[in-house]
Amino acid sequence: MADRDYYEVLGVSRDAQADEIKKAYRKLAIQYHPDKNRGNPEAEEKFKEATEAYEVLSDAQKRQAYDRFGKAGVGAGAAGPGGFGYKAYTDFSDIFGDLGDVFSEFFGGGGGFGGGGRRGGVSRGADLRYNLEISLEDAALGKEVKIEIPRQEACDECGGSGARKGTQPTTCDTCGGVGQVRRTQGFFSISTTCPRCQGRGSIIADACPSCHGDGVLEKRRTLNLKIPPGVESGSRLKVTGEGESGRQGGPRGDLYVVTHLRRHNLFERQGNDLVLQVNIPITTGILGGEVEVPTIEGKKAKMKIPAGTESGQIFRLKGKGMPYMGGYGKGDQHVVINLKTPRNLSKRARDLVKELERELGTDSRNGSDYSRVKAGFH
Repeated sequence: MADRDYYEVLGVSRDAQADEIKKAYRKLAIQYHPDKNRGNPEAEEKFKEATEAYEVLSDAQKRQAYDRFGKAGVGAGAAGPGGFGYKAYTDFSDIFGDLGDVFSEFFGGGGGFGGGGRRGGVSRGADLRYNLEISLEDAALGKEVKIEIPRQEACDECGGSGARKGTQPTTCDTCGGVGQVRRTQGFFSISTTCPRCQGRGSIIADACPSCHGDGVLEKRRTLNLKIPPGVESGSRLKVTGEGESGRQGGPRGDLYVVTHLRRHNLFERQGNDLVLQVNIPITTGILGGEVEVPTIEGKKAKMKIPAGTESGQIFRLKGKGMPYMGGYGKGDQHVVINLKTPRNLSKRARDLVKELERELGTDSRNGSDYSRVKAGFH
């Protein structure tokens, strides 16, 4: 997701009440739901963006942390380095009330980051999100990392059926195995979760002692993940089939790894370009010379400083920036020059500076030179 403010995403003010936030999310969720916009990646991204914003702003504790610290308070930092946090909206009843059932019926099932439906029987597992914190060097060069995620997996004892080994669930006679019952109110036909089987579509007379009839248990899964060069903060890496187990043997959901870049002590990233502040002696700025500057690859690059270089002047090292993710080439490294003025001069040094001042016919203490500062890099 682009680094947009959550209030801006939902289109509400920072002092919006909970009902206003819920109403705004409901409107966006209906508009951009993936089942309504099949094959439209832009709509899918907007749906994910709105869901992520609602997840934070609808929770009083998370909202307070976000208001104080921004995304650092609710992202990777909130759960510790490589923190794990997710909320898969597989049921919209908590957002839409009774209309949630109509919503699910109309679009054919629940959501999340593309999660499965709620109809009885087999259903797709929920998608998961993992927040991964990496260094700027890792983002530039790429890296293979090992992550551990907690997730729901099918119970080994019952094979995911929820019934004691040797027995089988029976079809719910109330909903006929659909998991929903339909009732008519005036001109509207509304589907609601079956009260007898709670949406499963089946009845378990003798529950599995390991999972207590749920069919799933929480386990920890270790994955080796390749971080491609060029990722940014907020980049989403999809790992197909590594989400939670589906109900009654249904397919797994997907895992979305969201990268967060740590602040670098030297470089500032601007898109695919890098900016570096370099201090050089004032004599080098006057006379010119050659300096070595660090690059994100770890090697130093030699750079010529022309005579008469001023403080604030910017030089470009072509192709020394960040790689383009999934493409070819790299951005540039922009080096901002700062002239270092010496302090605690000896008497001889002061005399030499005064002599230089007289030789140049200038006196920096009498008069100033003004010019407009140009923004950006060229």
